[in-house]
Amino acid sequence: MQVIYEDNHLIIVSKRSGEIVQGDKTGDRTLADDVKQYIKEKYAKPGEVFLGVVHRLDRPVSGLVVFARTSKALTRLNKMFAEGQVHKTYWAIVERSGGDELPASSRLLTHWLTRNEQQNKAYAHDHEVSGAKKAQLRYSLLAHGDHYDLLEVQLMTGRHHQIRCQLSAVGMPIRGDLKYGARRSLPDGSISLLAHRIEFEHPVSHQQIIVDAPLPDDSLWSKLSAQIKW
Repeated sequence: MQVIYEDNHLIIVSKRSGEIVQGDKTGDRTLADDVKQYIKEKYAKPGEVFLGVVHRLDRPVSGLVVFARTSKALTRLNKMFAEGQVHKTYWAIVERSGGDELPASSRLLTHWLTRNEQQNKAYAHDHEVSGAKKAQLRYSLLAHGDHYDLLEVQLMTGRHHQIRCQLSAVGMPIRGDLKYGARRSLPDGSISLLAHRIEFEHPVSHQQIIVDAPLPDDSLWSKLSAQIKW
């Protein structure tokens, strides 16, 4: 866990792949547990530390997670996330889909997703089907490699495994994501999907918050990101 931003109402940390944000059936220690311990020790707080979980990342995904340190911030952040006032940008390393057809400008993907609870997996359909939820994202090419490409992804809806499922559906599975069609796994069990940037108005002070996550410690991330022309 790496703290990226903190004040009296918020704390934003960079999650490592493999960490779970909130408790699940595994019973493993959570990122929320680590953040509470950090706050308790840093500020010598007696008793239980308040920490509100306002959103999550899948276990194999890395990047930015926002927690609320006060009930006021939690209530307002929950509303902001629900109303789409928090803007998240993801980076994904994807397997080459064949050829050089990826766009330099952005492309919109629209699918209807269904979810299989037993498999913990989403399925993409190119038309509306019973029980499906509409999913949209916009992606653009940041860097072109020999076998992999680096994409920037903006979510327009928030669905279960949305980025993983939609990119796979158009022939671009995320590196290491065996569940969604990647050719091979990564040694640490991660997938190359990073919650890279988060932007929102502070729920209490109303100042603009923009933070970026550090890149994973991985040579391909370094190689592809070095090609980006800002």
